[in-house]
Amino acid sequence: MKSNLLLLSILSFFCLGCQSDTAGQYTYRPPEQTGDRLEAGTLQEVGIDEELLTKAVDKIVGGQYPEVHAMLIYKDGKLVLEEYFQGHEYKWDAPMHHGDWVTWNRDKLHQIHSDTKSITSACVGIAIDQGFIESVHQSIFDYFPEYQHLNTDGKDKITIEHLLTMTSGLDANEWTAPYSSPENPLIGLWFPPCEEPISCILGKPLKYKPGTHFTYFGGNQILLGEIIHHASGLKIDEFSKKYLFEPLGIDTANWNVRFPNGVIESAGCLQITPRAMMKFGVTYLNNGTWQGERIVPEKWVEKSAVTYANNKGISVPGEPSGRNGYSYSWWIKNEGKKTHFYSAGGFGGQHIFVFPKLNTVVVFTGGNYLTKRPPFKILNKYVIPAML
Repeated sequence: MKSNLLLLSILSFFCLGCQSDTAGQYTYRPPEQTGDRLEAGTLQEVGIDEELLTKAVDKIVGGQYPEVHAMLIYKDGKLVLEEYFQGHEYKWDAPMHHGDWVTWNRDKLHQIHSDTKSITSACVGIAIDQGFIESVHQSIFDYFPEYQHLNTDGKDKITIEHLLTMTSGLDANEWTAPYSSPENPLIGLWFPPCEEPISCILGKPLKYKPGTHFTYFGGNQILLGEIIHHASGLKIDEFSKKYLFEPLGIDTANWNVRFPNGVIESAGCLQITPRAMMKFGVTYLNNGTWQGERIVPEKWVEKSAVTYANNKGISVPGEPSGRNGYSYSWWIKNEGKKTHFYSAGGFGGQHIFVFPKLNTVVVFTGGNYLTKRPPFKILNKYVIPAML
């Protein structure tokens, strides 16, 4: 045992030494113009402190912020920072959820986990705008005729808006068990006694009056994906391709997880590139438009950026982000008038931060599934100060 501990200490020492060897060597390089309609620019053009951003990238490369896979910054109409790093791919059944060690790049798809929820939300807004869904205030059971036997004890009062805001009242909380455990209500949808996901979600007891209590559960967004399917005749992958991704010029999005009965896991299964994440964030920054074309209804974007009802003071496990609000599957942070932001946030450090007053979007991807997630620290210590 002692010899093993000594060996680990020696390896840790050399590992830290290797990380620090690369520190201080980064030289800023502007993003490339790739033809994807994200205009490239420089930090100097938009008034961002290059020295502070250089320090941030140096610390990522040097290992002080491990498992940051990508960092992108868009400001004043231009992509001005785009950096990719090394790290692990996601693998659910591996230690630390770490799969292969890879070098990330702009073309490599990344599992964005719960950022998927914000994209599913956008699709709901589009579906309402297109006339497939009447209103967010409809009972969810309007779209589940074959599950009426589960419409008991006041569940008919659960609306689409309650699913979007995590206030359905269903007795299921993801934050009570690890994502490696069937005891987690989201992971449990894959294990007995659950036979198929929609029945298992709708069959959960109603613990709170709908609309009154925040409880984080991706089953809400899985229901939303199926509501879009029932309303439009298109599964969420087909719907998002037609009405969201194709208009944004995104052709590589992959909804990569399906239940055995074909239901798409529309809470956390989307794989896209960081540039695609950025396009989505820029669309919200521009009040739902991309390159002058209306993609998401403006009022939907407004609803997404303002905390819903009682969804205040929420602390997210694993993130040093303090107290947050939540609305329409986006997180809200009221730091100050200039630095107010709302964000899509995903397991492991996937983030799309939208800063309306700073005219900025910041994107991170990462692999910190069971360790501290550094994006908020990088944001607060380097990125925000570099813009002020």
